[in-house]
Amino acid sequence: MELLDIKKYPAKILRKRCSPVEEITEKEKRLFEDMLFTMRHFGGIGLAAPQVGVSKRLIIADMGEGAIKLANPEIVEIKGTDKMEEGCLSIPDIKVEIERPYEIIIRGVDAKGDSIELKAEALIARVLQHEVDHLDGKLIVDYAGLLERFKWKLRKK
Repeated sequence: MELLDIKKYPAKILRKRCSPVEEITEKEKRLFEDMLFTMRHFGGIGLAAPQVGVSKRLIIADMGEGAIKLANPEIVEIKGTDKMEEGCLSIPDIKVEIERPYEIIIRGVDAKGDSIELKAEALIARVLQHEVDHLDGKLIVDYAGLLERFKWKLRKK
């Protein structure tokens, strides 16, 4: 496995909408494994391909109950709401309180190339939503209010 470089905000790739994965080949399987290794190395619980410089619709998540690896993930159902502070490996030292659906159903293609549908709730649902946001070029800073953004600018000076 290879430790990949995490792209940091404001890297342009983090703002691009990623391309769909046509087929799960050895290249995608290797990328899933390298992403998982990289995520664990940096202490994350989720990672999207653009965060490692690849503009493809691939995400991973692992909270210690087995890794979820999805290509072309699509959230097809949402329920409830929950508010929680989120961080991001691509935006170190920034936390944003974000309201998201508490429970989701997500569809995608697994690392074997099979179509799957998963029901997720609480933190794992949040992680999957966060990673899907990355595939659309959306970042946690986009959820921040004007006052929060102003405070970050002051901290940088």
